[in-house]
Amino acid sequence: MADEAIRTERHEAVLLVHLDDGKANALSPTLIEGLHAVLDRAEKEAGAVLLAGRPGRFSAGFDLATMGAGADAARALVTAGAELLLRLLEFPRPLVAACTGHALAAGALLLLASDTRLGARGAFKIGLNEVAIGMRLPIFAVEMARARLAPPHFTRAVLQAEIYAPEGALEAGFLDRLTEPERLLEAAREEAMRLAGLPAAAFAGTKRLARGDLVARVRETLAEDMARISGPTPR
Repeated sequence: MADEAIRTERHEAVLLVHLDDGKANALSPTLIEGLHAVLDRAEKEAGAVLLAGRPGRFSAGFDLATMGAGADAARALVTAGAELLLRLLEFPRPLVAACTGHALAAGALLLLASDTRLGARGAFKIGLNEVAIGMRLPIFAVEMARARLAPPHFTRAVLQAEIYAPEGALEAGFLDRLTEPERLLEAAREEAMRLAGLPAAAFAGTKRLARGDLVARVRETLAEDMARISGPTPR
């Protein structure tokens, strides 16, 4: 069933998906399940999907309470998150992200999985902070970063856990465009509407070709890599 933190609105051909749990918009098992249900609906009804957080917060990544509940819980959550991100990478409809604020760890991966990423200007933090909190990045995160980030920023973002302000995130490749916060959703809807007008079969087929090798590489390594997941460790 859909999570209460997920609210949807239909704007012509665009399905707008708001994430707002009142806290960090963390990816919990329930939130991931709810997003899959929304994507099921969007595949049948929408021409494009727009994923947005609430003002000041896009997503803080995987739910830390679950990650800290033991290796089995952490492994199950990260595996479910990987499956969601792989689905987003190959999702047959255009996927636009409106980064309304902070986007860290798996929240930044949601940006990397989206086709077009618009971000709000402001004092926000965007990036992959896993190494800084004592976690090894999983293979799927490294491969997504390799595919989407600007090469000069790959080492800085992945190995050195550099966290960017929106302007730096634009340069690094987490975002494609910046707007003022009050203009963000309108600009993102306009972009989603434009992309919804593309011929659906041509878009979906080309997206599979563009992302298929990446998804295949990740799937080949996913089970073995997830077996190594143990959750955060002290620095």
